Amino acid sequence: MKWLEIVSNMAGKYFAFWVVGIASVAYFFPAPFTNLASFITILLGVVMFGMGLTLKPVDFKLVAKKPVPVLIGVSAQYILMPLVAFGIAYMMDLPAGLAAGLVLLGSVPGGTASNVMVYLAKGNLALSVAMTSLSTMLAPVLTPLILLVLAGQWLPVDPMAMFISIVQVIIIPIGLGVTLRKFFPKTVEKSAAVVPLISVVAIIVIVSAVVSLNVDNITNSGVSIFTAVMLHNIIGLFLGYMVAKGLRLDESKRRAISIEVGMQNSGLGVALASAHFGPLAALPNVIAAVWHNISGPILATIWSKKSTEETVRTQRKRIKPEMQRTGN
Repeated sequence: MKWLEIVSNMAGKYFAFWVVGIASVAYFFPAPFTNLASFITILLGVVMFGMGLTLKPVDFKLVAKKPVPVLIGVSAQYILMPLVAFGIAYMMDLPAGLAAGLVLLGSVPGGTASNVMVYLAKGNLALSVAMTSLSTMLAPVLTPLILLVLAGQWLPVDPMAMFISIVQVIIIPIGLGVTLRKFFPKTVEKSAAVVPLISVVAIIVIVSAVVSLNVDNITNSGVSIFTAVMLHNIIGLFLGYMVAKGLRLDESKRRAISIEVGMQNSGLGVALASAHFGPLAALPNVIAAVWHNISGPILATIWSKKSTEETVRTQRKRIKPEMQRTGN
């Protein structure tokens, strides 16, 4: 089990490199990966089940106790990101499939990787987890409705079918994971270290499948869609931070909201696009899976070197008793 834990930690730590590597292999040698597309929905369910195993009741208490920052962040996520995606798709005159896929990327909830980035960035981790949890629970309703309004001009949207898909691939697996953790906590704790490895493998397979099906599309539209996804992410990070700053939230909350708004559950986007729109619409979400795991660590590294008001207060609390003991 110890070696599995080591491998799992390595897989999580170098996730971006694995994704870039498998995407490159699938692009140049697509044949072995094309048949994996039929497993995308199942694999995403596995990832969501793993997320459920990590959730605790305390993760939802913040929503009830201090709802304002959570609601601000989730509102920004579901309002700003779809509109930014729509604006970019419209201004860049993206093909219908890519435009719908970009709007889909902006309409899905936050991804679990954002929690890790917030932690590394010295942001408010409890707020981040609460935002991810709430936005995920709202996804079955909000994601189909947003797509119907903003993406319907490019491709037909069936909100009820999409609602059912999200419930199947997100809500049910997460519910099973939470239930298993509740009734078998010791067993879950023992296996918790392996969950990142399973999630990384699942996402790598999803990425390889979609890239292998989009070799020609990547060749023809690679620069434009990479630009669109990068802009979408960077603008989202900026707007999330500015919204939190404008509402006078402290620095740790600004960082959490910024990262939560800017990073989406691209795996869900891939699954929904593949099931309802086709392989081309899945491409922006695959690129996001790569780019978000590059921009996120860069931003987290920059912020990790800058103290927040929260860390300063913690340091003062630690220093004060020491000064009292020494008579200073």
